[in-house]
Amino acid sequence: MTKCYITVGSNDLIKSFAFYDPVMAAIGAKVAGDFEGMTRSYALPDGFQLWVTKTQNGEPAEPGNGHTAGLHAGSIEAVQAAHAAALSNGGTDEGAPGPRPMYGPDVYGAYARDPDGNKLAFMTFVKQD
Repeated sequence: MTKCYITVGSNDLIKSFAFYDPVMAAIGAKVAGDFEGMTRSYALPDGFQLWVTKTQNGEPAEPGNGHTAGLHAGSIEAVQAAHAAALSNGGTDEGAPGPRPMYGPDVYGAYARDPDGNKLAFMTFVKQD
């Protein structure tokens, strides 16, 4: 059962799935549902899901200013792998992996945008030296 989810819109599902499949795998997510030509959902280990979808109203998908989908990664290595996968599969850098002390002493994260411009955060919470 889906605990919670977020959707991100896509104007090119083939390009989006080519981006999201390796990015989500890097943080331990698996494809949970695939509705051909419309939506693919990814389930993270904690039950949270991310859905990549065409818009329901048929209008172009547009990223929101100030919107970020924050995705939990289980380790620093997973944050780094997700960010690298994002950049290797059509995404753009929005913040290299590293400590994020402004969010707390144990926050480590990275930011990227998907091919449609949706902003993603890959975060973990670990004691850092």
